[in-house]
Amino acid sequence: MYKISVYQIPELDQKHVHIKDPERVAKIIKQMMDDAHHKLQVVADFDRTLSKYAHAGHVCSTTHGVLEDSDHMPEEFKVKARKLKDTYLPIEFDGTKTIAEKIPQMIEWWTNGHALITNSHLTRDLLRTIVRDSSSHLRDGCTWFFEQLHKHEIPLLIFSAGLGDIITEVVSHQAVLYDNMKIVSNFLDFDETGKVVGFVGDMIHVYNKNEHAVHSSDYFENIKHRENLMLLGDSLGDLRMAEGAEDVVCLLKVGFLNFKVEENLEQYKESYDIVIVQDQSMAVVNSLMTKILGQS
Repeated sequence: MYKISVYQIPELDQKHVHIKDPERVAKIIKQMMDDAHHKLQVVADFDRTLSKYAHAGHVCSTTHGVLEDSDHMPEEFKVKARKLKDTYLPIEFDGTKTIAEKIPQMIEWWTNGHALITNSHLTRDLLRTIVRDSSSHLRDGCTWFFEQLHKHEIPLLIFSAGLGDIITEVVSHQAVLYDNMKIVSNFLDFDETGKVVGFVGDMIHVYNKNEHAVHSSDYFENIKHRENLMLLGDSLGDLRMAEGAEDVVCLLKVGFLNFKVEENLEQYKESYDIVIVQDQSMAVVNSLMTKILGQS
């Protein structure tokens, strides 16, 4: 029988790490270790996955929250944005509703939220200032994670229902935006004066990540030899990020659970191979990556 301890990953034995089927997970890890970095690709959400849920005792801003929490934004925008969040966030994390039941409400939330941003007189220069002053933080150990993926030429697809321009700014300021990283998200459309006039392309919300054009593009086709995929997410909708990777043989799903833990833990354990509860670091993921890369 396979046991996690065989691979000497003590981070997986911590109380805040939950694994429903340790034997199955051990087999996946062993396969990834055997194949090393040559067959690996990573697909990750950003908000509350690569970025922290909380820092120094305070809840951090998501990419949308960076604007909602900023003193640089109009008060009318912030009031309306918070009202939307108060209305729809409980629906997103309502364990009694199915994803199909939640989708119409998520579409309403994103549609109304993006309309608020478009009408807020936001500029490219102001956006940079807002991000610089924000409480958005990459997880502890995220810089090392990015460095290793780049060093070993492992593709990283950051697939987010948040704001791509803010992801770009956060990663660029707090780490390095490497050429092996691709960001698929909701990107702002600026006019010739640098003012936001809308969004580029189709809207990405938390439950339609399987429908985005990246799945019909040549992204996954170009890396189909990378049959091992590590998926990192913090919502059930994130599980669909890799549906375009049809040639994947070995899939390891790692979920971060930060919110309404008691209500959602069992459902997360059913959906993710490894569930990491209320941890603001990349320690568990980095320990897995260390083993896969043969560094210990």
